[in-house]
Parts: sequence; structure tokens; C-alpha cells
Amino acid sequence: MEIVASFDDGMDVLKYLQHHEVDAIFLDINIPSLDGVLLAQNISKFAHRPFIVFITAWKEHAVEAFELEAFDYILKPYQESRIIGMLQKLEAAYQQQTSQPAANHENRDATTINLIKDERIIVTDINDIYYAEAHEKMTFVYTRRESYVMPMNITEFCSRLPESHFFRCHRSYVVNLSKIREIEPWFNNTYILRLRDLDFQVPVSRSKVKEFRQLMRL
Repeated sequence: MEIVASFDDGMDVLKYLQHHEVDAIFLDINIPSLDGVLLAQNISKFAHRPFIVFITAWKEHAVEAFELEAFDYILKPYQESRIIGMLQKLEAAYQQQTSQPAANHENRDATTINLIKDERIIVTDINDIYYAEAHEKMTFVYTRRESYVMPMNITEFCSRLPESHFFRCHRSYVVNLSKIREIEPWFNNTYILRLRDLDFQVPVSRSKVKEFRQLMRL
């Protein structure tokens, strides 16, 4: 990994990126002339969109960074191990992106997704997600060991998931098909889905039964 440029002014960063392509950019929030969030909004519109990492003392902008699909959001003061871990994930994401000639931003999102935990953005393998549940305008996302609260409704969250792996089985639930351990018949010809490794049952609503049967070849 090589540092090709460093700037103290947001407008200087934007001018540089208009003429140079970079693979990753590290931003603070408090930047003269153009703050980090506005700068990231402009960068996200570029045809060649670099990975964006925020390193800042301003924890209240983590949700905005997530909405801009930042790769990571690191709070100061930080530990060296946190930076090393981020760089390792960044290198892996870059290698995956460049190993597939047709890969673009959408392809990248097909294997990983950004989740929010304690005002940090966690780059998560899509297949680590077991299910998600709607809570009003928020979505709770569950992996084997962690839970995350996403600032969006479940319909918007589902749009970020690959349809080949996830199924909207209920108005309030989406499930990872590869995590289903048992399909149990329920009342009114519906089903309850028992998941691997988790003591939780996900319902299949009546309106989704036909589609679910076809999908699972029942």
C-alpha cells in the first residue's frame, strides 16, 4: 500500500481526485473548506469510486458515513490493532475487486455489507447474516454472535442483499436461505423456519408460502 498524496484542505482533495484515480481515501470529518462528509458525497459520484475510510474523533457522523457506504469508520483515539485490521480487510476487498475484471461497486456489495455497531461501521461477509427483523423504521440484523441496528426499513435493507441467498419470508423478516436447518409446518399452511446455531424461529407468512415452496422445491 502506497500513499500517493496528502492534503489539509477538502477542495484540494476534490481537485486532485478529478484528475487522478486512487484505490482508497482516508478522511477526517473536520476538514477546511469542504468537510469530510460533503467530500465523500462528491467522491461517491465518481465513475471510479475509491474505498472511503473515515478516521475521526466525531462519532456522531457514523450513520452518515454508512449511508455513503464508507468502507470503515474509525474513532480517535484508536489502537494500532484497529488500523492493522482495517488495512487487512481493505487489502482483501481490493484484491477481490481487481481479481474480477467485471467487478464494480455493485459486485463488491454482493459479498460484503456495511453494518453499524456501537457507532462503528463493520464490513461484514453477507453469508454471516442469519436473518433480519423489522422494527418500525429500523432493521435489526443478526449474525451468529452479534446484532446490529440499521437506520433503514427492512425493504431498503433487503435491496442491499443478493436475492440468490436471501428471502423476504414475511413483511417483518428476511432470512438467509443457507442458514435454514429445519422447515416446520405451521397453522394455516404456513411454516416456521429453525436456523442453524441460533435458538430462533423465523415465520413464513401465508402470502409468501407459494413462493417459498417453489424456492425450496417443497
